[in-house]
Amino acid sequence: MTSLRVLIADDNDMVRCGLKMLIEQHEGWTVCGQAVDGRDAIDKAIDLKPDMILLDITMPRLDGLSALPLIRQKSPASKILILTVHHSLDLARIAAKEGASGFIAKSLVWRDLVPEIEALLDAQAS
Repeated sequence: MTSLRVLIADDNDMVRCGLKMLIEQHEGWTVCGQAVDGRDAIDKAIDLKPDMILLDITMPRLDGLSALPLIRQKSPASKILILTVHHSLDLARIAAKEGASGFIAKSLVWRDLVPEIEALLDAQAS
């Protein structure tokens, strides 16, 4: 069993709730915090030092792509998975360049999120 602390950053309450349920079904994984916008995500990443951050791109006050390099700087050990409704290779490339560990379309999150997190954990353990 691998322990994992996850911060969810998304402006939609229902999405955060669904992601929390999905994450916490996995033994040893817990949601240590939730953020409602990019600035909140930066603050909580600094305070909570999560292992993994699920970061939405489209959020108020500060979008996920703008928050990404600041989170990477302030919480360098955290893996960051970008979640978005935008199916764009350009956005995926920008996110990777800024330090994201992965990029998942929200339409596929229920299928792809857990395997993506497991793959990142496996790669980290190797």
